[in-house]
Amino acid sequence: MQKSRFLTQAMPVKTEEDALAFIRGIRQQHPQASHNCYAYIIGANSGLMRYSDDGEPSGTAGQPMMSVLQAKDLVDICVVVTRYFGGVLLGAGGLVRAYSTSCARAVDQSTVIQMDVTYRLTMDVPYALWDRLQHYIKNQQQDVQLETVEYGASVNAQLLVKEQNLAKVQKEIVDLLNRDEGITLSDPFIHYWPIAAAGHTF
Repeated sequence: MQKSRFLTQAMPVKTEEDALAFIRGIRQQHPQASHNCYAYIIGANSGLMRYSDDGEPSGTAGQPMMSVLQAKDLVDICVVVTRYFGGVLLGAGGLVRAYSTSCARAVDQSTVIQMDVTYRLTMDVPYALWDRLQHYIKNQQQDVQLETVEYGASVNAQLLVKEQNLAKVQKEIVDLLNRDEGITLSDPFIHYWPIAAAGHTF
């Protein structure tokens, strides 16, 4: 007899169809696996939540995985834990620990992104000030992202800015460029901002 083997994969999903397609894909990858248990949360305020024990004793797999996602305040994510049974029975407590730990490790090794209301600032920057603006952006990476750059008679740059920092960033850029003409502001939209980094499968 050998210990069971647990393989975990996590995937960002925007719809339930995305989640179900991801789960189907995992099952196709591991047709000989004993179980493919999953949990997913989709939408603002955890609008849609589903999980499955996939044949494991009730409450020992999907629910513990869901609890991990909820504890970490994650949405728009699907996690699948694939188990290859090795012959050693783990018992209910052992299964709960195995599935929750597998889920937590996968999430901790993943790139976690945060949804924020965002604005796009478009501006023409004289070449003499471009290095100064780049330095400013580099020091504001949590709140400002350089989206696109086009080089012409001047540098045309588009910056993404979180809503909560918009007024501050606008003022600082106006001060940096010593002008506010030629700076346009988009309507607000949702943008995904990275808050951690790593791999997504282990």
